[in-house]
Amino acid sequence: MASLIDAIREADSPAKDPRFPHAPADWSAEAALEAARKEGLQPGEDHWEAVRALQEYFAKHEEIARNMRELHDALDEKFHAKGGIRYLYTLFPAGPVAQGCRIAGLTPPAGAVDRGFGSVV
Repeated sequence: MASLIDAIREADSPAKDPRFPHAPADWSAEAALEAARKEGLQPGEDHWEAVRALQEYFAKHEEIARNMRELHDALDEKFHAKGGIRYLYTLFPAGPVAQGCRIAGLTPPAGAVDRGFGSVV
């Protein structure tokens, strides 16, 4: 059940983009597009699908500490038909979790910026 404070915050916040129902309140697709371009990406629908997946995961797991391995595995499973994590690395070469979170307006979980995560170092 939403609290009165949450209702007031929602009333004061700008309208949410219906394409990104789980986006953080201070996030916009325009700001994400600018952030992606600064990182050398030209986001297409595949990028936005991954951004939505990250935002949804964070929204559903906001009550608990996010675990890097669980998020990694959840993304691998969600995008399994397209190639899983390998596919996501083609979209986000600096890491689907770290780079994807930056574009999605999310704080990456601990360990996400470790370049050795998920590979042999």
